[in-house]
Amino acid sequence: MYASFRLVRFAAVTISALALTGCATFDVSSFRERGADFTRYRTYDWGPPDSWSTGDPRLDDNPFFQNRVRTDVDEQLATKGFEKTTSGRPDLRVHYHASITQRIDSQGIDKESGYCVTHDCRPYVYEAGTLLIDLVDTGSNRVVWRGWAEGSVDGVIDNQEWLERRIGDAVTRIFKQLPRRL
Repeated sequence: MYASFRLVRFAAVTISALALTGCATFDVSSFRERGADFTRYRTYDWGPPDSWSTGDPRLDDNPFFQNRVRTDVDEQLATKGFEKTTSGRPDLRVHYHASITQRIDSQGIDKESGYCVTHDCRPYVYEAGTLLIDLVDTGSNRVVWRGWAEGSVDGVIDNQEWLERRIGDAVTRIFKQLPRRL
């Protein structure tokens, strides 16, 4: 009886953990170059795409992913008062970098959930994603602002609708940290 209770409890905790990783929040932060005056920046364009791999072939050369990131960044920059330009030299150049790696959490979820009662505790392995967005001053060629989000992307990459929501959420939260231009 006790063994079946433990199995049911373990299954419930595992299902809850997997469900929560889908809605897990990102850790978001940013860097602002000391002395950067964002009132002097008005226009931007996109720099060349990264030549680095994301670490996941499902995202490398995935036009849906790339277009989604760019569209969401364009929308957020517009809400902050920036204009996208296609001619002349813009004030800022935008770059983004994405990375997917496997991470192991063998402590947190086991202890918090209380299901690690034997020596047969297995670690929780998940896919962690990082999205980093740079704004580069085209005059000095220096990063004047960098924002990033890091968090679990378990199951997200294989579900286009879910991926779209996670990208939108990450980009929105990243740009909340960018000072308004006006």
